[in-house]
Amino acid sequence: MDMEYFVDKHSVVRQIWGKSDTILFIFAGAAAEFALNKAVDWLYFTGRLPVDPLGRLFSTVSYAQAIVFSEKQAALRAIDSMAKIHAGVEAKRSVNIPDWAYRDVLFMLIDYSIRSFEVLDRQMSIAEKNEVFLVFTRMGIRMGLKGLPETFEAWEKMRQEHLQQNMQHSNYTDDLFMQYRKHLGAIRYRILIETQILVVPSKVREMLGFRRISLMNPIIAIYKVSRSLKLDWVLKELILPKKYKKEIRGLDSVNEKDEGLRK
Repeated sequence: MDMEYFVDKHSVVRQIWGKSDTILFIFAGAAAEFALNKAVDWLYFTGRLPVDPLGRLFSTVSYAQAIVFSEKQAALRAIDSMAKIHAGVEAKRSVNIPDWAYRDVLFMLIDYSIRSFEVLDRQMSIAEKNEVFLVFTRMGIRMGLKGLPETFEAWEKMRQEHLQQNMQHSNYTDDLFMQYRKHLGAIRYRILIETQILVVPSKVREMLGFRRISLMNPIIAIYKVSRSLKLDWVLKELILPKKYKKEIRGLDSVNEKDEGLRK
């Protein structure tokens, strides 16, 4: 009997979350938007994000990949574990994280999954975008999130409303970008900014004072060719911090195991 997975073995969501480059683009977009979110103070409460923003990425990604690539019951346990962590933070602060803040994070996962895949691979069909929406909505429902949209079309409208209502440029915004620069170094930080210009919505770009056109556009074209020739790791070795190369390779190994599953 075939094992039941939280995400279908042939789903485009597995393609998106099985490649380190796509995941890094998702992180880049979310990192920009997180810095503007009105609830960003929650990320400062534990102190983990400003101290080690890249380490925070890999801990978050490990949960996301556990959900996307695990069999159903294991994925549900991972979601429940994530919910308990948030509940623990709320208990320490004696305040609940706002429902809209939870929705914002979920909406980022949906939006940047689509945007990053389209930048690095190809345009997605409406059916594929809906698939991404449904997977992460099921995750949100399991976590007990309230007020989630029921259709992809309703999500698009609510996403725009959230972008208009839930962002502000604050001292946290400036501090987070300072931390990004500190941990990445000047050159890699510049690459981060150019990547963010590529994937973030226009509202985020405007609030951060970004240009409309990214200098990464010609590099992306070269990168796509290198990936088809299996030479993409040459570029990754040049631009990624040595401290995290093992973790980044681990993101791709999940996809390699998944390919074996499909066969």
